[in-house]
Amino acid sequence: MSSRSGPSRSGDHRWDVHRPPAARGRTFLVTGGNAGIGYFVAEQLAGTGATVVLGSRSPDKAAAALVSIRSRVPSADVRHLPLDLADPASLKTSVDSLDVDRLDAVVHNAGVALDDPPRRETAHGDELMFGTNHLGHFLLTQWLAPLLAAAPAGRVVTVGSFAAKSERLDLADLQSTEDYRPKRTYGRSKLAQMYFGLELDRRLRAANSTVLSVLAHPGGALDSLTPSRPPVHVRTAGARLRALPAGLLVQGKEAGAWPAVRAVLDPEVRGGQLWGPRVFGLRGRPRAEPVKGHLTDTAVAARLWDASCELTGADPSLGFGPGPGPGPDPSLGPGPGPDLGLR
Repeated sequence: MSSRSGPSRSGDHRWDVHRPPAARGRTFLVTGGNAGIGYFVAEQLAGTGATVVLGSRSPDKAAAALVSIRSRVPSADVRHLPLDLADPASLKTSVDSLDVDRLDAVVHNAGVALDDPPRRETAHGDELMFGTNHLGHFLLTQWLAPLLAAAPAGRVVTVGSFAAKSERLDLADLQSTEDYRPKRTYGRSKLAQMYFGLELDRRLRAANSTVLSVLAHPGGALDSLTPSRPPVHVRTAGARLRALPAGLLVQGKEAGAWPAVRAVLDPEVRGGQLWGPRVFGLRGRPRAEPVKGHLTDTAVAARLWDASCELTGADPSLGFGPGPGPGPDPSLGPGPGPDLGLR
């Protein structure tokens, strides 16, 4: 297998964010593909000729996203997969209904972001943001593992957040039961996702898997700098004018999708890489940036992995190991939980 870590300097001059390579015959799943960053990831992937599946809890929002994508990409092969990451008992059923022989990539994008107390939980009893953003994707990966392994070069692309870089996990209080602050809890849930993506890469390498695990983040992505996609997103002229000064530092969500799209499509992407915007990690074309600081703490990542297995009932190999594990407990209770598609 090829080397799977570190920035790739080759190929950057050939990558055109407006004309990514064709991917006809491949199938991609984008969680939270009905809004925000996920919508633009789905739209851009649809333009490559691939089959794109929008994982969304809301049929109405998914239908609106499908209409919008087809209006931009008339030949788009897109469809909706009912998916509620806050309901662990439903995830296997969702994956079974994919009805595909293989999955070339999944983009773990969907996320809940709450701004104000009180602390909320899924019906399974997990803190809503940690349970949805991290645990839901963790468990979903196990059910997708056979489909990803069946692809010639499957990829798990986990969308983290620039906000996670200033956070630290509290392994003794992963569910924020002792000290709940919404913005911090959100940042920690995204940090947990990033630890997951890196630890998954290490475990895939140990299992000699052909599947790659890659991280991406959108930088600073604002609605007010995002082009309109009615009925999914409508930007007024006033909002656009007011946002122009911010455009010197950050960008819209269409550009925020570029790192994840490149992580899915670029044949030179390697496992364990982190892709983000070129300019200070906040805006611009995608580049591989070094993984550094607390994200390199493999001990924390391994402890989080063990805790995640305990909380979800997942097998430690997540289905990528040499033999099957017991799998998640199908008796885990239901839980709705809003999927706001926010970064």
